[in-house]
Amino acid sequence: MASRREDRGPRLDQPKETRRQLIRRPDVDSDRFGRFAENFARFMGTARFLLYMTLFVVVWLLWNWLAPASWLFDGFPFIFLTLMLSLQASYAAPLILLAQNRQEDRDRVIAEQDRQANTRAHADMEFLAREMASLRMALGEVATRDYVRSELRALLAELEEKDRKARDLAESGDPDRDPLH
Repeated sequence: MASRREDRGPRLDQPKETRRQLIRRPDVDSDRFGRFAENFARFMGTARFLLYMTLFVVVWLLWNWLAPASWLFDGFPFIFLTLMLSLQASYAAPLILLAQNRQEDRDRVIAEQDRQANTRAHADMEFLAREMASLRMALGEVATRDYVRSELRALLAELEEKDRKARDLAESGDPDRDPLH
């Protein structure tokens, strides 16, 4: 079925390409290139890189000062060395900036995630604070063991007092009085 569509000619729902590109743009995986830039920037920030660059410049200078005249390729003003170092710097600066931009993007995402986690934690803490307050209020209404004991002691004392009054009345012989009141 797909071959029949191809046989019919160009599709009508897509615009017709008006010009052909002479040079095709390279298809670059931006993530892979970004990782390369980060690795390059990390390497350029090390003592090892500084040591390698220093050795390179020293060897270059010594070669072009001490080698026989037929072997020299960069004379005293060392213009070619200056050109090489400028070329290296012109490529290093954008790669370092790209690595910094990627790190900034990661930091922005991490900061947003931290902000969301903090918001959730804050909401959880507020919920727990409200729950603790409601528990405290509910515990204020709950009879504790000491409170129940004190109430039972008071009732026991009241009953003993009424029992004593009832015995006193029974001993006095007054039948008109209610012993319980």
